[in-house]
Amino acid sequence: MSNMQLDTLRRIVQEINASGGLHESLEIMVNQVSAAMDVDVCSIYLLDERNQCYVLMATKGLNPEAVGTVSLQSGEGLVGLVGQREEIVNLDNAAQHTRYAYFPQTGEELYHSFLGVPVMYRRRVMGVLVVQNKAPQDFSEAAESFLVTLCAQLSGLIAHAHAVGNIDVFKKVSSSNIANYKTFKGVSGSGGIALGRAIILYPPADLSAVPDREAEDISQELNLLHQAITSVRTEIQSLDEKMKDALMAEERALFSVFLRMLDENALPAEIQAEIKDGIWAQGAVKRVIDKHISLFAQMEDDYLRERVSDLKDLGRRILASLQESDPSHREISSESILIGEEISTAALVELPVDKIAAIVTSEGAANSHMVIVARALGIPTVVGVTELPINTLDDVEMIVDAYQGRVTIHPPRRLRQRYKEIQKEEEEIAKDLKQYETKDAITPDGVPIKLFVNTGLMIDVIRGVQRGAKGVGLYRSEIPFMLRDRFPGEEEQRTIYRQQLSHFANKPVIMRTLDIGADKELPYFSIDEDNSALGWRGLRFTLDHPEIFSAQIRAMLKASIGLNNLHILLPMVTSVSEVEEVLYLLERDWMAVQEEEQVKIAKPKIGIMVEVPSILFQIKEFAQLVDFFSVGSNDLIQYLLAVDRNNPHVSGVYSHYHPAVLRALSYLIQECQKYDKPISVCGEMAGDPLSAILLIAMGFNTLSMSSSNILRVRKAICHVSLEDAEQLLQDVIHLDNPLVVKSKIEHFFRQHGLHDMVKTDRLISA
Repeated sequence: MSNMQLDTLRRIVQEINASGGLHESLEIMVNQVSAAMDVDVCSIYLLDERNQCYVLMATKGLNPEAVGTVSLQSGEGLVGLVGQREEIVNLDNAAQHTRYAYFPQTGEELYHSFLGVPVMYRRRVMGVLVVQNKAPQDFSEAAESFLVTLCAQLSGLIAHAHAVGNIDVFKKVSSSNIANYKTFKGVSGSGGIALGRAIILYPPADLSAVPDREAEDISQELNLLHQAITSVRTEIQSLDEKMKDALMAEERALFSVFLRMLDENALPAEIQAEIKDGIWAQGAVKRVIDKHISLFAQMEDDYLRERVSDLKDLGRRILASLQESDPSHREISSESILIGEEISTAALVELPVDKIAAIVTSEGAANSHMVIVARALGIPTVVGVTELPINTLDDVEMIVDAYQGRVTIHPPRRLRQRYKEIQKEEEEIAKDLKQYETKDAITPDGVPIKLFVNTGLMIDVIRGVQRGAKGVGLYRSEIPFMLRDRFPGEEEQRTIYRQQLSHFANKPVIMRTLDIGADKELPYFSIDEDNSALGWRGLRFTLDHPEIFSAQIRAMLKASIGLNNLHILLPMVTSVSEVEEVLYLLERDWMAVQEEEQVKIAKPKIGIMVEVPSILFQIKEFAQLVDFFSVGSNDLIQYLLAVDRNNPHVSGVYSHYHPAVLRALSYLIQECQKYDKPISVCGEMAGDPLSAILLIAMGFNTLSMSSSNILRVRKAICHVSLEDAEQLLQDVIHLDNPLVVKSKIEHFFRQHGLHDMVKTDRLISA
């Protein structure tokens, strides 16, 4: 594709993104493509799945009165052929093709050459883009590439228009449809049902994330804007003065430009006009800045196009000032459903988590760190709801079905009533599970299983003790690091670790050393990598920062004095040399702390997490160095299946029922038994009753999980004999499809009277 075509493509995409909706986008597309390619006709047909036909939605060159009236059955004509084949059709004489269909109302009998390109979105045909010419000709490969690229851009817009549900893409926009209910599909992160109203959690000073909201008090919003503009103007004047000696006059010209733009008759006047129309100040800033960015981006002049980043910077400064004095943030209540593009662990735990009814995000995946914490807190969570129109949902009534990964907005009365009935059923199940708080996890044929709890927050500890956990199988030490604006000191850490160890006195507490990187970010230490899952994380980070590692080890050792229940777990181990280096540091710190404290400290047992597949083939070597192993199933599955567990686009590939996962774990337990080394599972696979039974059948006798899952897993163990579990494992381990594996396990659970473990038995269709 030539530079000219790339410029044209960029301009068209920018205009489409700045348009007021789908119908306007389609009009822009056909007009711009027609001009850019110098063709006689450009038309867009969208697939109406309800009626299984393609509807002409926009055209340049055909009879405009045919728009919205001409339609073809899904298998009819050349348009239908493009959709059926899901590939390009390029003809120099369309009328001679056997699939050619003639529609007199379009006036297309004059056109011979035909190029049709499917508009695809996640393997689904959304529509067909067609260009035609009067003269017979083959369109070039460059023309095909140009249209394929445009169609890829268009597909997301069409899918979003379908998903939002406040418009029918086959009708003109109508405000009467705005309150219609709509269901969005995502990925279940933490099971449960919630009914409530949405509260948008948007990142600070992010223009794109500012929600649409009406102004409650226009005069107050105008006053807030005035204060923000004054503050930003002062800030820029100070910057200009500060850089007087460091920059030349022409280099400081940007500050003068900013000040001119902040003149009362410039940007502030436009923002004030938006506020007077009823928009809150932050939303007004977003609208005005977006409008100017769109205009700048379309300009041919490279210098002016590059000023877009300066304009964004100015907008963010105004927005940040407004957010500092924002009095309108609604308090979180027991019916609050937290929604956002992506919600970090740190942002979540800073909120009153006991009041959050549910969490919904448009990004993220089922085993992200935030979801793991939400699961521990028992908060229903749905992630990866990619089509969710977050900015339009402030205070909107919602139902979150986190078992099915469904989010419904503006639900009708009958749907609300049905979900309230399900909530009552959930309460009854919770009452039934309560009896298992005092029971031991022993199979009907007498095999005891140790159930540990994964902790990070104190609420995990309290619930774990209440639900009879036999110890802590994984303490996520990164949580305290995430809740601060700096690395916590040794004494701060000691106090926190002492609480964990004391609550489980006389029981083992396995503390994982600092595990940051990938989806576990510190607000004060950013690690920006293209492929963070394979990057500078876990032990790789701490070995590069021995001062941080040693401070943590020393704090753990001091916290264990007199309790002697500390075990230390190393994350993201990939090689023997890493463990040897850690053992040297541990020995050094253990001796130093004993000398400082003048007390004998029991040397903690050391274990490694089995997360990287290479560990599977070096158990013999590692067994000579460490005391135990612990499977981090979340990452092990991610690496075995080569699937980013935080990417909603590939969430369907990630499964702990995958045959490769089951076979790898079966091999692992055999290796550990061969070298007489204890091994547990502390990933989310252990907390799913269906997969927990398989793990027990393999030979794992220690499972660690979120406190919210302990009672369910214990109930399953008490109802399924080891003999039956082993037979189930033999039945599924040779299957080749994870969906079939899961289906077979669900059938097994129903046969054993564990219907409540298979949530689909009780759920409804939206």
